[in-house]
Amino acid sequence: MRHTPLGRSTATVTRLSFGAAALGNLFTPVTDEAAAQAVQAAWAAGVRSFDTAPHYGLGLSERRLGAALRDRPRDEYTIATKVGRLLVPAPSTGADDLANGFAVPATHRRVRDFSADGVRRSLEASLERLGLEHVDIVHLHDPDEHFAEAIGHAYPALEQLRAEGVVRAIGVGMNQCEMLTRFVRDTDIDTVLLAGRYTLLTQDAMADLLPEAARRGVSVIVGGVFNSGVLADPKPGATFDYATAAPETVDRALRMQAVCERHGIPLRAAAVRFALAPTAVASVLIGARSAEEIMDAANLLHRDIPAALWQDLRSAGLLPGHLPLPPQSRSLPDPAVFACFDNAAPAPPGEPSDRRTFVTADGRRRDTGCGPGVADQRHALMHGTARPHEMSPVDTAAHHTEQDRR
Repeated sequence: MRHTPLGRSTATVTRLSFGAAALGNLFTPVTDEAAAQAVQAAWAAGVRSFDTAPHYGLGLSERRLGAALRDRPRDEYTIATKVGRLLVPAPSTGADDLANGFAVPATHRRVRDFSADGVRRSLEASLERLGLEHVDIVHLHDPDEHFAEAIGHAYPALEQLRAEGVVRAIGVGMNQCEMLTRFVRDTDIDTVLLAGRYTLLTQDAMADLLPEAARRGVSVIVGGVFNSGVLADPKPGATFDYATAAPETVDRALRMQAVCERHGIPLRAAAVRFALAPTAVASVLIGARSAEEIMDAANLLHRDIPAALWQDLRSAGLLPGHLPLPPQSRSLPDPAVFACFDNAAPAPPGEPSDRRTFVTADGRRRDTGCGPGVADQRHALMHGTARPHEMSPVDTAAHHTEQDRR
């Protein structure tokens, strides 16, 4: 799977990124085994960029993602987390966190904190949960009501962490375009994570954000490409931006689905490929709670979509004529390096039994190896004296239902 640099940074992402919100029991529980299998399947499909946050399941997503990646070579993948919500222990009441969307015990409460100290404390805690020495990307998470503190205190802290080499890229993740555009114009961020604002149904980002990002060399990661459900399975009662979709929205999605079906293409595939068309877009972020879901997402990415489908959507008045269209691609996953997650094989004789080996489609073994040990930089992070980590490039020879950010 193709790797794309994030802005002018040394961090890269694959065209498909794994969103780990569901690993935090988003809406419904996910077992530890299913979470591990989902990450394993993503790896087998060539995904090498992973996104999480403290918010997702009160840290459960970070713990599960870190555990699933622990034995992978650290220089072969990119991991992003977020700051802006500190997790503070809460009195034990037996309550759950479903009010915030996660089926986990309410052992902590979220405290918004976009101070410089809050950034370092949040990152330090994330490294602890992930079991990692460093993350590659850190986003400011939903600073909607905290813009002044975020741009005046949190952003400079991220800029310093990048200068120190503690992180490779910095960005902002939000569900709106206006504030992201301000960050792109007024700061030196490398990337933005935009959820639900550039899809087949809504293209708010094309007005300002995407053109400005392209002009300034800021990479955009697009999440929410199914608008929280209606573009995955359009029907009455489907959700659009986390609420019940209006009848006219469902009707529009059904008409799009009919056009896609005439060409033998799932609407989901068109939604994924459409989001990748703008110049500034580096990756599409799709969440999954199972191996089957992430393998489906990888297959959608590689569907050959005829140019006539896009023209028919335009002719039907379902897609504005000025929007960029994805180039037609007949390329399928390279059989020489595409490995299916269930092809796990024992380690070769004489090698540690905890090494993971996959057999590629042409019979070659691809050994994932064991990641380096975790060095303790957390005290240095807290006090702003962390040493730069080794910035090994992601392995660009590796080939290859939506991230519900709230």
